[in-house]
Amino acid sequence: MMKPARAKPPRRAVPKKPSNSGQKDPVGVYCRVRPLSPPDQECCIEVINETTVQLHPPDGCRVNRNGEFKETQYSFKQVFGTQVTQKDLFDVVAKPLVEDVIRGKNGLLFTYGVTGSGKTFTMTGSPGQGGLLPRCLHMIFNSISDFQAKRYVFKTDDKNGIEVQNEVDALLERQKRDAQPQLVTRTPLSRQRPEPEFADMINIEDSCKVEEIDEDSVYSVFVSYIEIYNNYIYDLLEEVPIDPIKPKWNTPGKNAEFIPPQSKILREDQNHNMYVAGCTEVEVKSTEEAFDVFWKGQKRRRIANTQLNRESSRSHSVFMIKLAQAPLDADGDHVLQEKEQVTVSQLSLVDLAGSERTNRTKAEGSRLREAGNINQSLMTLRTCIEALRENQMCGTNKMVPYRDSKLTHLFKNYFDGEGKVRMIVCVNPKADDHEESLQVMRFAEMTQEVEVARPIDKQICGLTPGRRYRNLAFKDELTRRLEERGGPVNGEPEEQAVIEMLIQSFPPIPSCELLDSNDDQTLPRLIEALEKRRRIRQMMAEEFNKSVISFRAMLQDLNGVVAAKENIAQGRMTERERMIVSQKTEIERLEKKVKTLEYKIDILEKTTTIYEDEKRTLQQDLEAHQQKLQRQLSDKRRLEARLQGMVTENTMKWEKECERRVAAKQIEMQNKLWVKDEKLKQLKAIVTESKGDRPERPSREKDRDAKVPMRSISPSPVPNVPPVHSRHRRSRSAGAERWVDHKPTGSVETETVMQPHVPNAIKVSVASEKALAKCDKYMLTHQQLASDGEIETKLIKGDVFRTRGGGQSVQFTDIETLRQESPPGTSRKRRSSETNRPPQIENTDSEWTDVETRCSVAVEMKAGSNLGPGYQHHAIPKRRKP
Repeated sequence: MMKPARAKPPRRAVPKKPSNSGQKDPVGVYCRVRPLSPPDQECCIEVINETTVQLHPPDGCRVNRNGEFKETQYSFKQVFGTQVTQKDLFDVVAKPLVEDVIRGKNGLLFTYGVTGSGKTFTMTGSPGQGGLLPRCLHMIFNSISDFQAKRYVFKTDDKNGIEVQNEVDALLERQKRDAQPQLVTRTPLSRQRPEPEFADMINIEDSCKVEEIDEDSVYSVFVSYIEIYNNYIYDLLEEVPIDPIKPKWNTPGKNAEFIPPQSKILREDQNHNMYVAGCTEVEVKSTEEAFDVFWKGQKRRRIANTQLNRESSRSHSVFMIKLAQAPLDADGDHVLQEKEQVTVSQLSLVDLAGSERTNRTKAEGSRLREAGNINQSLMTLRTCIEALRENQMCGTNKMVPYRDSKLTHLFKNYFDGEGKVRMIVCVNPKADDHEESLQVMRFAEMTQEVEVARPIDKQICGLTPGRRYRNLAFKDELTRRLEERGGPVNGEPEEQAVIEMLIQSFPPIPSCELLDSNDDQTLPRLIEALEKRRRIRQMMAEEFNKSVISFRAMLQDLNGVVAAKENIAQGRMTERERMIVSQKTEIERLEKKVKTLEYKIDILEKTTTIYEDEKRTLQQDLEAHQQKLQRQLSDKRRLEARLQGMVTENTMKWEKECERRVAAKQIEMQNKLWVKDEKLKQLKAIVTESKGDRPERPSREKDRDAKVPMRSISPSPVPNVPPVHSRHRRSRSAGAERWVDHKPTGSVETETVMQPHVPNAIKVSVASEKALAKCDKYMLTHQQLASDGEIETKLIKGDVFRTRGGGQSVQFTDIETLRQESPPGTSRKRRSSETNRPPQIENTDSEWTDVETRCSVAVEMKAGSNLGPGYQHHAIPKRRKP
């Protein structure tokens, strides 16, 4: 089992090396532009010249990121505009392939494009405009019409080969097939409804033929028709047994629940060519017969109605024309029976399903699955083309994934050098297909960069040419000479035998030689013999006349019987004609009814289309409104959450503000109480002081004459000024909370009286998240130079809050300013002794003034600040020593 497997690769590579080492031809890619329908809609494709087309984006479509329009041009071997005819396209694209097929070479022609771009019209055609397929059939049969073999002389086997059998076996095979029920292999002309379209498609006036054809060979044509649906291969000509219970899978008009036929598999023959195993191959002898086979298979092909095409192909169809030819023997009379002398060539016409986007076709269910498989097979074809192009241009040996799809696996031999490959790119210039057409153009332009090895011409047997016509000339000359001699002509050997038998039954004629003038015996014997012959002849004439009379009587009787039968038949014919006339009338009535119903169906379809469009528009509007409502609800929820957060934040802010104001008010009231207490204490001290301790007050006259030194006027006591205690006073920053004392590096220590005292504080030079996480309060020490040249220190305080993200935030609530300055109008000179003290006016108010002067410290409250109540501490700086 292993030895044959090891021997396969060398045998496979040997026949393909010569073809690959020879010349190569690029894949011929042609472009056909479909006319717009209706013609007034927007167009996105413009034909520049015979080889170039230009695509420009439609209105409202931006291609570049910068918003500019981008026009692209693509070049092909030839571009066919909207006015091109089917004949012009056939002469340029398909006619060379048909010539190669008749000369024994293979060919592949497939149409590619977006759904609704005219691929099926290009391949099949329409009534009065036959496509490429009927024209190829017409050209083949027009070329080999005089050289066709009798039916069943060529016979297909199950291994993609052709066998040759003699005329006797072919006659027996023909009689055997005629005795069987009518199958697909017997293809009489169709008598069904599409016959007028069928006749218009194959009625090609401009017939063409191949001039140089081997006249010493006989030919036979076999056709087969398959489809590749959901990556499975089905035979469209296969007859499936009818199940009386379940509907037939390809019966038109039945429901969708059908029994699918058995899918076929791909195999490789002895020449390493791929073929469909078990596929039905029908031998045809005319264009009408071949197209009738195609039409039967076309009815079974899967099509469906989509948003883009009313009759969209849901599968790839492949119509294969196989031409078998074998040479005549040396006499030019019979076909050679050697199988090695048989040459088989094949022309494959492929109508690919259109690529489509599901968001445009609105496909669902089975349609969505079909579209996915179609796009997947086309993507595999593109991948194979890209791999071939990369291997040829870059010199790589990348594996081509033919087996990923049945379509590429079936035709891999063509790309390996088994024939020419041609592709027709069909495009629809309407603006809606711009994006799909752009992808098709890119793939088509890349495909023509792939080169396929040119196949080698196959050698035909080396017998003397012209033997067919020599054999015909010999037969004609032999017949002519026999006619000149009165000999038997074709179809008269029995009459000649009867005449010879009658001549032998006559008495022999004696010798007629006269040796003497007195001879009396020779002439009487001759006369007697002639008399006997005359009597025999008369008897035979009488017998003949009797036979003629009897034959005439029989003939008259027969004529009477025939006349009677003719009368009966005429009556039946008349009755049948009346039935036919009535049936024709009924058919005409039904046809009119069908036309009326078709018209109503068209109106209903248009109405349905309008309703569907309106329904789709309303659905889109409903979705848009729903999305708008959803966005409004989302915005409303976000606004509510934001307002709730703002309310919560403002509530907390005002609660803290109220707390601060209450605390400030309490401090203010306490300060007032302190001021009253200090006044009462000082008044009590003044009252209880003995009078002997007081200095004597000078007289008024003395006061007028003496110059009393001016002293600074202290401000009158303000009720809201807090009293000054002799002890060290702490700042407001002291509390039960834990503080972060943020004092930047380089801060100068001040010598003011009121220094901040913060217990349980974490002193840092740089604020950190770790320190903030452990405390509730925050204090920042900021120093700057005031306008009078003194250092001004600000204590910025705030509360530490935890954020939702797990961090900390600080909300500043208070600012305290520590500033050094001298009271206005006072001297800071130190008193050297009590003797140098200037005299003072004795007044009870001077005691309070002296206290204020000695303290020279005031506490001032700032009201109306946005940050709440704050303090400014003013202190007299210490005098520096000289």
